[in-house]
Amino acid sequence: MRSRKSAGHLAALFTIIIWGTTFISTKVLLTDFKPVEILFFRFVMGFAALFLVCPHRMKGVGRRQELTFVLAGLCGICLYYLLENIALTYTMTSNVGVIISVAPFFTAILSCLFLRSEGKLRANFFIGFVVAMAGIALLSFNGSQMKLNPVGDVLAVLAAFVWACYSILTRKISSFGYPVILTTRRTFFYGILFMVPALFFFDFEMGLERFADLTHLLNILYLGLGASALCFVTWNLAVKALGAVKTSVYIYMVPVITVVTSVLVLKETVTLVSVMGTFLAVAGLFFSEYNRKGSGEQ
Repeated sequence: MRSRKSAGHLAALFTIIIWGTTFISTKVLLTDFKPVEILFFRFVMGFAALFLVCPHRMKGVGRRQELTFVLAGLCGICLYYLLENIALTYTMTSNVGVIISVAPFFTAILSCLFLRSEGKLRANFFIGFVVAMAGIALLSFNGSQMKLNPVGDVLAVLAAFVWACYSILTRKISSFGYPVILTTRRTFFYGILFMVPALFFFDFEMGLERFADLTHLLNILYLGLGASALCFVTWNLAVKALGAVKTSVYIYMVPVITVVTSVLVLKETVTLVSVMGTFLAVAGLFFSEYNRKGSGEQ
């Protein structure tokens, strides 16, 4: 049991490290691609990769199970990324970064309502949430001021809530007993399916000739094979091993990874505020994860 949980923590940490660095690839691609184009290409590539790795079909899927896959694809693949990208066009990136980090709180509330297996929430979770959010706010607003924009900020809140829904659905899917690669691939399929109608509203262009540029090709491969195909599998493995709530708190680390990457890759300056923010975000994660012996939590 302990080795299973350790593997779950490693899988969650690995996933967050990759997801925390995707802003670099996205930033490079945004010079020639629209956000919805990047989104579509990365998940189609991710689906193709998962199919090549495991081309087997899922057998014996019931209607309720199929509906769970449909909802997971709608929430975690389609709605979350669309809401986040649209929110970024209305409000500041720092606002979105802080608001999205509220997702673990929503996950905890939904788990209390729908997942008995997750156990009761303890005070340490809420203490960790407050501490982590303080750190994330310091990291996000370092050198800038918060400017409220009702439309963008509400969309970001909806994105955080939708990701929480995806986490709960993923936990439910893990109880079906199917291989994680197959369940992730099926979720991708429905996510892409729901994404197709949205392409017509965002002036989507196929423009595959743009991938003749090696820089574009390498960055979309990183997003498609790494951040999508591989990381959604490792994230789902973590949810299966740790539960939705414990895995979701690793989201607190995304701004930290982003700051560290900015310093190492983009040579941005380290400030006292960013150091304090990093410390609080990490401390919040440990507070939330802390589990006393005999508590019986997963």
